[in-house]
Amino acid sequence: MTTSYANILKPLHLGFTTIKNRVVMGSMHTGLEDRFYNYPKLAAYFGERAKGGVGLIITGGISPNRQGWLLPAGGTMNHLGDIAPHRLVTHAVHKHGAKILMQILHAGRYGYQPFVVSASPIKSPISPFKPRQMSEKNILQTIDDYAHTASLAQKAGYDGVEIMGSEGYLLNQFLSRHVNQRDDRWGGEIENRMRFAVEIVKAIRQKVGEKFIICFRLSMLDLVHDGNTMDEVIIVAKALEKAGITLLNTGIGWHEARIPTIVTSVPRAAFVDYTAEVKKHVSVPVIASNRINMPETAEKILAEGKADMVQMARPLLADAFWVNKTATNRVDEINTCIACNQACLDHTFKNKRATCLVNPRAAYETELVYIKTKKVKKIAVVGGGVAGMSAATVAAERGHQVTLFEAANEVGGQFNLAKVVPGKEEFHETIRYFKVQIEKTGVELRLNTKVNREQLEREGFDEVIVATGVIPRALKIQGSDAPQVLSYAEVLKGAAVGQKVAVIGAGGIGFDVSEYLLKPEHQAQPQDLNEWKREWGVDPVVNYMSEGGLERPQVDAPIREIYLMQRKTTPLGIGLGKTSGWVHRAQLKKHAVKMMRGVQYKAVTDEGLWVEMDGHDQLLRVDTIVVCAGQESVKDLMPKESDKTLANYHIIGGAKLAAELDAKRAIREGAELAAKL
Repeated sequence: MTTSYANILKPLHLGFTTIKNRVVMGSMHTGLEDRFYNYPKLAAYFGERAKGGVGLIITGGISPNRQGWLLPAGGTMNHLGDIAPHRLVTHAVHKHGAKILMQILHAGRYGYQPFVVSASPIKSPISPFKPRQMSEKNILQTIDDYAHTASLAQKAGYDGVEIMGSEGYLLNQFLSRHVNQRDDRWGGEIENRMRFAVEIVKAIRQKVGEKFIICFRLSMLDLVHDGNTMDEVIIVAKALEKAGITLLNTGIGWHEARIPTIVTSVPRAAFVDYTAEVKKHVSVPVIASNRINMPETAEKILAEGKADMVQMARPLLADAFWVNKTATNRVDEINTCIACNQACLDHTFKNKRATCLVNPRAAYETELVYIKTKKVKKIAVVGGGVAGMSAATVAAERGHQVTLFEAANEVGGQFNLAKVVPGKEEFHETIRYFKVQIEKTGVELRLNTKVNREQLEREGFDEVIVATGVIPRALKIQGSDAPQVLSYAEVLKGAAVGQKVAVIGAGGIGFDVSEYLLKPEHQAQPQDLNEWKREWGVDPVVNYMSEGGLERPQVDAPIREIYLMQRKTTPLGIGLGKTSGWVHRAQLKKHAVKMMRGVQYKAVTDEGLWVEMDGHDQLLRVDTIVVCAGQESVKDLMPKESDKTLANYHIIGGAKLAAELDAKRAIREGAELAAKL
């Protein structure tokens, strides 16, 4: 079959070996790497992606020594005994014709353990432990440790290693003045700061020989003060090539940087031009990364010669068969990564197993299995939100006869509200994916149908899955029925809103609504890349001379005056995702949203909203009050214990628990239930 994505599917010849296409599954720590008894699960996880067509896979970070652990007793490759579990992984990948690299990652001052070391004894803002400055002896021993780890990886069947030199980990800490304040031969000018990384590459190459891939992940844009300039990045890249690397991978930003690099509000392929600039100065193949999630974007990068390969980590969690679907012109069937971070990176930083919000099977391939049913059942799913669509499509995929009832004129549920929020345009993709799956799996879809229990019983369903979701919780104070009081759902559906707004409730929905109201004409399209860079202070010049690629942000004046408030006395947004919550808080702060906590709501009048703070009444002279104070489950279809029914009834998603619109839980509950029926 011909395809529109010829560049993606073109083999890459490295001289001594060939990678079958230009797609790299980038490194992502799942948590399975850290315990040898989880390696059968890790092998199944990587094997599924290899089966799905990816050309090159890079594992999560494996430490070269104890000082380099990310977490206490993290994954290491130090001894011959470590080889056996890794062979499960390499065998599972090679069986499907893919190549795999083991990433060697030394956390440096980012480690969450007391042995941390770094270039200089400067504490990281994201770890409680202050590092010791590495001595000359310690540096030389660590170089040997890297080489030893690489040789063990070779014995375990890996096709090569990736050296993690970006995102603010140890080698990045040496490369940049942001941390490296040494005055010996490992610090000072860039030629000294890069010595550690270059010597590691040389030592590994000497140990493993020429026919072994060495990939180096280099920070192309530090996005921290006292970071490197592009000239310095190019000097390092050329030195690494001379030292013996096979591939050069892209890293963007440090984990402590206050500029988002991978969340959903970052425009697609936002940083590829910096990669393209470095590519001009080296002859080894260069890999582009960050916010590349669909074939159109990947193909364009490769066709324009901006990179030789494209790296995706989270998109291959979302859909293990991304490459095969691209190769067979089934792009509309790709389960697109929406860059939410809720089940992958947020899990990693909570020391939980990483998975995927839109694909709950990711890293659970041996546990969440969709086996064809031997007994076909007639199943009704009531509610076409993500929980209902997940349950319906998995049940139908397994061979059941499924009818999906939706009261509205389209499926999507709460995602139809989320997709209009600036920076959440990717949510359109999830709805598109489920629509395709509904058709592909043969689910009978009945829109504009509000079904009752009598009808369900009359039609003779064996199982009924109630996924009727939630409704916004109403505000119950004097005057709350006034026309200027709106629910978040009414606002996100386009209701008119005044220039001065009080948003009641500062959970995820309150933040979303506030961001929605800050943007002119409620931006229907993703933010323009140059506008995004200007707003966040990213130097748009690819050959940037600014340290770390930082500029002073230029923020447009807000189009509304917004008060965001909550009853709780805790800081606003404290419950938002660990890796994305700070972005939302920063957005509201720089757009002058007034954040209020410990607020009691008293009354709505023609003048505005009366509240009580610190024991004093106060009038907020606002035109509109938007209520984001939680949701209530819609579960009236569920029978009481005394009711006699012909069908078995199950409840999932928001209908089961009206928590903070938890799509991750909703999709997983739908899939898990459907896998059992």
